[in-house]
Amino acid sequence: MTKLKLGPLSDDKPVKVTVELPGPLHRDLVAYGEILGEESGQGPVEPVKLIVPMLERFIATDRGFARARRGGSVQSSDKPRS
Repeated sequence: MTKLKLGPLSDDKPVKVTVELPGPLHRDLVAYGEILGEESGQGPVEPVKLIVPMLERFIATDRGFARARRGGSVQSSDKPRS
């Protein structure tokens, strides 16, 4: 079994997003969704459903971002802005 950074995805209410992706990135997302679907036994995951969890994971594991946020130089999106 492959060790992917993403686990099974929750079945959240879909949100419409418009984004342009380079062809190679889209093909990689399709392949990732197929592998993730095989491992979870749920069938292929659509590329659009991978984008948010991947971005959340990226941000959560970015040490430089966490350091900057703790230092107060970056505001969180859930904090009110002055």
